[in-house]
Amino acid sequence: MQFRYAVTGLAIVLSLAGCQRTSYSDSGSYSPAPLQAQPVQGVQSGSLPDPTTQTTPSGQFPAAPQQSASLGTGAMGEAAPATALDVTKEQMVGNWRVASAGSSCDMFLTLTNLGSGSRGGTRGCAGELTAMGSWEVSGKQVLLKDRDGNVIGRVYKSADARFDGSTNSGQPISLSR
Repeated sequence: MQFRYAVTGLAIVLSLAGCQRTSYSDSGSYSPAPLQAQPVQGVQSGSLPDPTTQTTPSGQFPAAPQQSASLGTGAMGEAAPATALDVTKEQMVGNWRVASAGSSCDMFLTLTNLGSGSRGGTRGCAGELTAMGSWEVSGKQVLLKDRDGNVIGRVYKSADARFDGSTNSGQPISLSR
């Protein structure tokens, strides 16, 4: 019983010893040096340019990417086949395995807005697909775009978890889960 009181008393003494004030100067108190004032430039005011305009006189906003008039057609001017299934953005979100040019890679599609489409990207792909930065559903096709918003390929839904199409250079693409 006395041992328990001794251990408790020692614990109290040690915890109170940790509460002692330590000083960082000979005077017994510590205060940081005052900060030096920094010069401040004048505040400007004015109205912001309309964000819906494509460019401003100062060139502050980039022009919207040019889209071809054939958004509903496949690469090389081919229309999606009559057997193409309807597709929604929500069906596209997630990870896809891509087969192109005899090799395979990964494609990731999100619903995060990026320009006129949604953010997307590839890993381990070759050719035009390395530049993929966004995607968009247009009719029964999915447009694959580069980081500047230019269409680099198109795919259409051919089965429940499969999309087929081609890049602008005519290279076949297949997406599957």
